[in-house]
Amino acid sequence: MTRKAGPRGNRKRPVQAHDADLDLWRTAMADVKPLPGHKNSAILNSLSDLEQAKQPIRPNIRPSLAHASRAQDIDLEHGRAPGLDRRTQLRLRRGKVNIEARLDLHGMTQTAAHDALHHFLERAFMAGKKTVLVVTGKGLRADGRIGVLRQAVPQWLNTFPLRQWVHAFDHAAARDGGEGALYIVMRRQR
Repeated sequence: MTRKAGPRGNRKRPVQAHDADLDLWRTAMADVKPLPGHKNSAILNSLSDLEQAKQPIRPNIRPSLAHASRAQDIDLEHGRAPGLDRRTQLRLRRGKVNIEARLDLHGMTQTAAHDALHHFLERAFMAGKKTVLVVTGKGLRADGRIGVLRQAVPQWLNTFPLRQWVHAFDHAAARDGGEGALYIVMRRQR
């Protein structure tokens, strides 16, 4: 099938995209930089203009945090860390890690503890910390149940936005709090 040239010749038509296509494009091209000397900026600018016209204004989000990796799709559990090398997992399990920051949640309500954990992990991520310690307390009760924070913190670590900052976690060694504390390995900024 041949295509007839219009009055302007065979010029490319402007890009027509849907919201889902734009999100996919933005995710795929988040870290792409044009080669020096190439004149593809006109195409990028037209797509950028189209995006701005279709998309609502969003708060400024760091590009490195805007897209999720495949490893973030898997829920974290104590000692299970997708993408963490065996040596690091072993060192974490044995408590042979350099703790760069600590947070003690003893005596806090769930709301206060969640807020404190959120701000603590965000600051640790932005500061480039590698391993932090969060003390939840064992919370052992007479009826055998464990504490609310000890149950809740691992669940919170698997929710947005905490999950994007956390690479892995495991129970701490006895000297750092045992099952009443967590070593948390932070993700690196990209």
